[in-house]
Amino acid sequence: MIADRRRLVAGVLDGDPRAVARSISLVEAEGAAAADVIKGVFRQSGRATLLGVTGAPGVGKSSLVDRLVTTVRRDGRTVGVLAIDPTSPFSGGAVLGDRVRMQTHTGDAGVFVRSMATRGELGGLARATGDAVVVLDAAGFDLIVIETVGVGQAEVEISRTADMTVVVTMPGAGDGVQALKAGVMEIADLFVVNKADHDGADRAVAEIQTMLGLHAYQPEAWRPPVLQTRAIDGTGVPEVLRMIDAYCARGGTEVGRRRRVRLEARVRHLVSESLLQHVEQQALEPGAFARILDQVVATEVDPYTAAEEIVRQAVSTTSPPADTVSS
Repeated sequence: MIADRRRLVAGVLDGDPRAVARSISLVEAEGAAAADVIKGVFRQSGRATLLGVTGAPGVGKSSLVDRLVTTVRRDGRTVGVLAIDPTSPFSGGAVLGDRVRMQTHTGDAGVFVRSMATRGELGGLARATGDAVVVLDAAGFDLIVIETVGVGQAEVEISRTADMTVVVTMPGAGDGVQALKAGVMEIADLFVVNKADHDGADRAVAEIQTMLGLHAYQPEAWRPPVLQTRAIDGTGVPEVLRMIDAYCARGGTEVGRRRRVRLEARVRHLVSESLLQHVEQQALEPGAFARILDQVVATEVDPYTAAEEIVRQAVSTTSPPADTVSS
């Protein structure tokens, strides 16, 4: 088993698409095998540009990503795409709508497309997105595109996962008003008004620019540009890529800050899971957690008191006797 995982890690580092696919499947399943893969490849990650693409359903995110991948490949750069799709209520797997729209890149060794199911996670991303990004990064892809599922104003998790976030909208979507709200319109590093051949495209651009004008940007700060595209024929997509490259060329503190926030959140999440598992399986007496939970369900104890009691019991069982503590 250990030898198999070592071969899998070696395959990822060599850029073998089958090893990459298998590794992403493992991180989706989680568990010890997933941890071994990430441990084996992590030091070779951190070099790719992570691009998030988000927006409401129907604005043409997948079509834009498809055209963007074509444009990037003309420059000779490699691209990994994680298309976060809705979860099937029957199988629990991804509904492969996004992947179907990217079939033009089938057979291109420089492009890897993977659909991932949200599996009930909020924020437009799958739970294993971060680890899947690490696998693609370690495999040597220059650009990793994360296309969110498209859930509207709550879809802000991508801003914590990507180096740069592109918010896609379309004429008539009412995003000029939505920009006033806390939510997806506030996380953009670049706005793209897709389907620019529709009536109202110029007005949509003007509305977003007006809303951006209400924010006080520092002279040296990046002000999100607003571009128009027609993803169906690629119009405007090269300019989108130029703007992405311009943002990433700035590098500096913002990209570094986002990377630190991203990794801090991941470490905190893993620590929380490990501690909870330790408390349930080792620190508490058998059945103690379930008994306390039963009291919460019966409204005999509130959740805060229950959590405090669990922590108290866990600490009392793991602390050494008083006479063994050095003075």
